[in-house]
Amino acid sequence: MLELRSITAGYARNAPVVRDVSLSVAPGESVGLLGPSGCGKSTLARVAALLHRPDSGTLLLDGEPVRHWRHRAPRARRTAIGVVFQQARLSADPRLPLTDLIAEPLRATGRGGEVPARVAELAPAVGLTPDLLTRRPHEVSDGQLQRACLARALVLRPRLLVCDEMTAMLDASTAAALVAAVEDYRAATGAALLAVGHDRTLLERWCDRTVHWDGLA
Repeated sequence: MLELRSITAGYARNAPVVRDVSLSVAPGESVGLLGPSGCGKSTLARVAALLHRPDSGTLLLDGEPVRHWRHRAPRARRTAIGVVFQQARLSADPRLPLTDLIAEPLRATGRGGEVPARVAELAPAVGLTPDLLTRRPHEVSDGQLQRACLARALVLRPRLLVCDEMTAMLDASTAAALVAAVEDYRAATGAALLAVGHDRTLLERWCDRTVHWDGLA
């Protein structure tokens, strides 16, 4: 489903964060990308999620080369991938109650009519009670907000989920609940997973295989 070939990427000319990295995720497969903090894992995850254009290399989705990124990518490709970031508070609009946070992708793609049903389906799946859905990010805990961010990532029924250090800032019980929610979704849909992190034990228990990477090749 997803293949990265010789990817080099960074944020300044001639200063790559990752260099010549190749990685693949087959349909329905779960792959862990394991490495220390600061090695460029998040940059590679953003490339995989079509959020950051690489400086060189090729990304293939369903065997077809990707030529456009972010909002220029075709909608069918953008919506095939769901992303959960490490820092929920940086990826959530502080003005929105959790219901609207979860519903953002539906409204952005003209599917606002699906909001009530999808929120009602996803909230219990990720462990959000009805009273939490009316609260804004500053009124909930980090774990509750990350649950909403996971629901947002799942709301368009993606075929690939990219979890970038999704559980790094959470307590063990919340982390376990989020991993279980991801696995329930994958079991129901056959979605693939790219899980990025530095916790070897978590990734090796969670994923079919784990790629160990220390940084620039």
